[in-house]
Amino acid sequence: MVYSFFHKLKTEIGLLFIAALFFGLMFTLEKPKTVSRVDYIAPPLEVKYLSIGFSHQTADSFWLRAIQDFDYCDKPATKLLCVGKSWFFNVINLTVELDNKFLEAYYFGGLALTVLISDMEGASIIFDKGTNEFKNDWRLLYLAGYHALFEEKNKLKAADFYLRAAEHGAPTWVRLMAGRLSSEGGNNIKAKEILQQLIESESDPLWIKKLNNKIKQMDKAQ
Repeated sequence: MVYSFFHKLKTEIGLLFIAALFFGLMFTLEKPKTVSRVDYIAPPLEVKYLSIGFSHQTADSFWLRAIQDFDYCDKPATKLLCVGKSWFFNVINLTVELDNKFLEAYYFGGLALTVLISDMEGASIIFDKGTNEFKNDWRLLYLAGYHALFEEKNKLKAADFYLRAAEHGAPTWVRLMAGRLSSEGGNNIKAKEILQQLIESESDPLWIKKLNNKIKQMDKAQ
């Protein structure tokens, strides 16, 4: 019994010593440095070749990383324009390369690229990939039409997207818009008009707020 008591006491003293040693080491180690946005490094596309068997899980990881910085432009060309193929584009592009059926990444990633940070080149790539994979998703086609019309200045491409959207469940006004683009050249179609209709079809309060902010920016720029 005495041996058991001293053995237990010895064990407890040893544990307390280890705890104290660990606690002391905490004060000798450097504190982790805060990572700022300027330190972000775009992930290389080659990552997809290293995720064999876990591509969907890896895509989810990069998607979760991307949504933390939806509004980040690492290389602004102007106050309202980002240099093409930005950090955010690279993360989204890798996400859809890992999982080419990730609809939300195409839609919200493309939406952020064209509306929030204005990486027009990156947005074009994501929309082209997305509409090729999801040929019947009218919301994605409608958004791609907005980008094609106002950012790519390609009325023919925009009209095709709107017509395809109308053929796959979009509201009647989308078909009318496709007709206006074809017959009138789209000169009387306003970006605010399309964004407002996009807001009406959106259910996420966060994105409704972001789209309204974009409209306010347009008003100030006029």
